[in-house]
Amino acid sequence: MHPRTFLRLEGLAVLSASLAGYFTLDGPLWLFAVLALAPDLSMLGYLFGGRVGSLTYNVFHTYALPLALVVVGLQFGVDVAVLVALVWASHIGADRLVGYGLKFESGFGDTHLSPRPEVETAASVK
Repeated sequence: MHPRTFLRLEGLAVLSASLAGYFTLDGPLWLFAVLALAPDLSMLGYLFGGRVGSLTYNVFHTYALPLALVVVGLQFGVDVAVLVALVWASHIGADRLVGYGLKFESGFGDTHLSPRPEVETAASVK
């Protein structure tokens, strides 16, 4: 199985677990709807070029920040922080599931999940 397939399955697992956690905690549907696409506001960084854009996009599309937020929320009993973190993680998981990955400076469509033509071509020749 191709490594991208594993990353997409991982996205499905994170999406499923995040949704299960959110709705098990009785998170309101309106809050989920409001926050579901919030991480994509990080694309505004591309207004300042590929370097800034990829940095802002990647910061808000890595699992580290929602994980830190859920830990802080649990540690200090801030339920809304846990809910926000679960929505955030579900967004990232959904992105990975459908093939949207972390961005390289070279272009918005150049991601860690996109095919690398030179590798794909070399592999298909064998």
